[in-house]
Amino acid sequence: MKRQITVGEYLIKQLYDNNVKHIFGIPGDYILGFYDLLAKSKIQIVTTCDEQGAGFAADAYARIQGLGAVCITYCVGGLKILNTVAEAFAEKSPVIVISGAPGVNERQQSPMLHHIVNDFDTQHRIFKQVTVATAVLNDTNTIVSDINRVISSVFRYKIPGYIELPRDMVNKKIIAPNSCKISNIFSNKKALQEALQETAQMIKSSSKPVIVAGVEIQRHGIQELLLELLEKTGIPVVSTPLSKSVISENHPLYLGVYEGSMGFQNVRQYVESSDCVIMIGSFMTDVDFGNSPTPVDQGKTINITSSRFLIKHHSYEDVELTEFLKALCESKLIKKHLIDSKLFESHKQGKKSSINKVSNRKINVNLLFQIINDYINENNMIIADVGDSLFGGLDLFIHKGTEFLSPAFYLSMGFAIPASVGAQLANPDIRPIVLVGDGAFQMTGIELSTIAKQNLNPIVILLNNDGYRTERTMLDGPFNNISQWNYTKIIDLLGRGKSFKVKTTDEFYRALAKAEQNPEYTLIEVELNRFDGSSALKRMTESFGKKVR
Repeated sequence: MKRQITVGEYLIKQLYDNNVKHIFGIPGDYILGFYDLLAKSKIQIVTTCDEQGAGFAADAYARIQGLGAVCITYCVGGLKILNTVAEAFAEKSPVIVISGAPGVNERQQSPMLHHIVNDFDTQHRIFKQVTVATAVLNDTNTIVSDINRVISSVFRYKIPGYIELPRDMVNKKIIAPNSCKISNIFSNKKALQEALQETAQMIKSSSKPVIVAGVEIQRHGIQELLLELLEKTGIPVVSTPLSKSVISENHPLYLGVYEGSMGFQNVRQYVESSDCVIMIGSFMTDVDFGNSPTPVDQGKTINITSSRFLIKHHSYEDVELTEFLKALCESKLIKKHLIDSKLFESHKQGKKSSINKVSNRKINVNLLFQIINDYINENNMIIADVGDSLFGGLDLFIHKGTEFLSPAFYLSMGFAIPASVGAQLANPDIRPIVLVGDGAFQMTGIELSTIAKQNLNPIVILLNNDGYRTERTMLDGPFNNISQWNYTKIIDLLGRGKSFKVKTTDEFYRALAKAEQNPEYTLIEVELNRFDGSSALKRMTESFGKKVR
């Protein structure tokens, strides 16, 4: 059946029916009419301090919920979130961008409208570069199909989509179906069967296969299929920095995070000596694969993502990722016992530290992460910003699947604090532990105000190493220095939360204990030496530094 409905109401219904229960953004005059409809709907508006904060929050929400949305005004809002949408594009996060725009009639009558850049189509053209599908809702005859096309494309490819809503179209009446769920995408059956046969044969003939479980397994929500494949075949699995926590890290077949030359030698050796590397939803980036252009021989790989399928040096067209993995689980693969668990025993024990309750030591990066590793449990999610927050965080032991979020490929600073807003709203049962450097904090730390307003309670651990530590190793100079803030005073500004400044292990233990009991957010500033860093960060920056000198 069909009914009459406004454009804005239909868009809201499609978002809500596809699991968007919160929308992030900043209002502006070109989008106010749509905001008014949102305020009357079941979707909760989360107004952030800045558009960039809204974009990062929507990105994190999408990574957990399966779809996120950010709503902003034309150009001054849209172009401010361009960086966060680029990150979501690069890291496969399904975010819908909804931008207000000048009305269709206004474009003809008043060409010199505020916020315009060059011409009325400028913002739309720019967003075409960082989205999988776009639509300008200016034709009532195509609006229903345009909205469905964008949302279905975002679902299929887990890449952002862009919807531009002229303000005089928000309340236009259209005829739309009562229910219009996004349809599934199916494989070419012949291509699927041929790819399945070749994959099964390659696995059966190998002596040391290994699975590289990539970020698209999380994005498509197919962790259970991965676990089924592991149990059936006994093939060991590694994650990458971008897909850390794709499954629980205490799984007996989980070897660790593969980071190429930046990672643990036993994990690297196992993957790179394999005669059958099964890459599922993973991408050969310089971060995920350790800054080496060819760490794995393509002639020994099976590589499937949402957009391509390669076996050795040839490709299959129209093979859908989820459908293939399900078919692989149902195929006649023989279970093998392939690994010596002693080789990875330290990881399976959670890499528990040996410094528990060591008294009165000046804290450094290694001690910091060892203490955090002892502290976290299955009720926590780690959200790591760029720098040692990320690279030191990769060695933390994650108890459950999909409990580590970070921009581990695009590496945009300022992600973590606003991301904790989206993450905790998407999953209220977890308490985020946010790892952020002082440089990243100065970019988006004010989103603690949004955290307080939403009654969220992350524990924010601020690594204060007096500037841009990552860049200091590659090339130091006065450009790496930043102003020193009295960070713990932010609770006085916001009137909510607790804060602590720590310099020793004892002080850090006490601060964590008090944070555990605090129902509001807690900020713990950890004072570190400006040249202190984890071994993983040093390896990464030394490798990258060779390219800038």
